[in-house]
Amino acid sequence: MLRSELIAKLAAEYSHLKHEDLEKIVAVILDEIADALAEGNRVELRGFGAFSVRERKPRVGRNPRTGEKVHVEAKTVPFFRPGKELRARVNGGTDPEAR
Repeated sequence: MLRSELIAKLAAEYSHLKHEDLEKIVAVILDEIADALAEGNRVELRGFGAFSVRERKPRVGRNPRTGEKVHVEAKTVPFFRPGKELRARVNGGTDPEAR
């Protein structure tokens, strides 16, 4: 799903809200998550999952075209761990809202 598709779906479901307001809401939420991760913090959305950052150590990689060895620097990467409810829905479990 693209950001624009998410906004369109929200606009259809919440027709009393302006499209521009929904765009701002989605942008603020995603920006806050990105800012928290950039600061090295963890973001947990109960029932959905948790975003965090992980450190990758430097290593020796290989250029797939030439086979030449390449030094890959250490870096910090975003990581997502799905929550129990999200895992259940993706794996065909019951919808938590149906309870």
